[in-house]
Amino acid sequence: MATRVLLLTQWFDPEPTLKGMVFARELVRQGFEVEVVTGFPNYPGGKLYPGYKIRWLQRERIDGVQVTRLPLYPNHDQSAIKRVLNYASFAASSLLYGLFMLRRPDVIYAYHPPLTVGVTASLIRLLRRVPVVYDIQDMWPDTLRATGMLNNARALGVVAAVCRWVYRRVDQIVVLSPGFQRLLRQRGVPAGKLEVIYNWADESALAAPQGALPAAFPGPERFRILFAGNMGKAQALDAVLEAAALLRVRASRVCFVMLGGGVEAARLQAQAAQRQLDNVLFLPPVPMTEVGAYLNAADALLVHLRKDPLFEITIPSKTQAYMAAGRPLLMGVDGDAAELVRQSGGGVVVESENAQALADAAERLAAAGAQELAAMGRQARRFYDEHLSLAAGAARFGTIFERLAAARRRGGTRGGS
Repeated sequence: MATRVLLLTQWFDPEPTLKGMVFARELVRQGFEVEVVTGFPNYPGGKLYPGYKIRWLQRERIDGVQVTRLPLYPNHDQSAIKRVLNYASFAASSLLYGLFMLRRPDVIYAYHPPLTVGVTASLIRLLRRVPVVYDIQDMWPDTLRATGMLNNARALGVVAAVCRWVYRRVDQIVVLSPGFQRLLRQRGVPAGKLEVIYNWADESALAAPQGALPAAFPGPERFRILFAGNMGKAQALDAVLEAAALLRVRASRVCFVMLGGGVEAARLQAQAAQRQLDNVLFLPPVPMTEVGAYLNAADALLVHLRKDPLFEITIPSKTQAYMAAGRPLLMGVDGDAAELVRQSGGGVVVESENAQALADAAERLAAAGAQELAAMGRQARRFYDEHLSLAAGAARFGTIFERLAAARRRGGTRGGS
């Protein structure tokens, strides 16, 4: 009899999410029976997606996955009160469903953020005796403080206390980096309760990219270093403009291609124009289905974040996408993300927000021979396949699910420690 897994997540396809339908399908392929309990899609804009209407309950069956959608207050603006209503409304509806309507699963997988999903999963665990695997993608309250979403010290203390309550009650905590693991151990979570499972990339979109490159994309006479993704304050991309200015003085053939949007994009573009940085090209965002074509056309791929203790234990999702694309990485992030590149041999690591180091590393890559660059790309791809891929990650989740389900059947699920 197949092990029944409940995926409890506030966000799910068609919303952008790391552990969505791709994960659910892979679990079905492994032989699990999967139900997803989620909300009506409204992230990231806070508006319901076309074709959806809030109902008490909506069920769909997609590729062997049962998807159950429950009501919530759709919102994702900067209002703290409205954001809390968004989180709390889904927590309430999923708790009611989980306690009174849900066919009892063998194990619950709960996706964090938001923390309220962890509270719901813990209460269902307590009252229905179902083990919980808690997947932490954002470290709360640290992220709330770092992003400015929550600044009140008392409120942050309450969030921290609720986190500790959830950590004690779930059976297994999965984190995305060794740094997250170290931080939770410092906060009193037992080592045996923690496991690192790296996130994976959107492999299907990268494998068969759609669309064509724009005419403005630089030709092979330039060494094209591509940054693809959000351009916000966390990315600290002024350092890239500083590096471009240094390279321009050296008459280097390196150019930076900045693909994407974000709150800093317009300012950065204006700054580059004002400084006459003809070795920096800004391109508008494209759908994920087209990003692969840009990655494949680049000579190297850039990851950059500002200096911050939180980012030292974070692995930006573009790291996995870049490795899956099989191109050399230029990693301008300190900590765990840099360590992945060092372990793989798939690129060059520089100190975050160090324009001089970034420019020097860019020139080293540009001076490397085609064979050396190709070898870096192959090593990045090999490391991805072995450690970061969907197949590798889902298999490790599957092992945890089977172990906890077997313990439940033997009557071994007790309160967390």
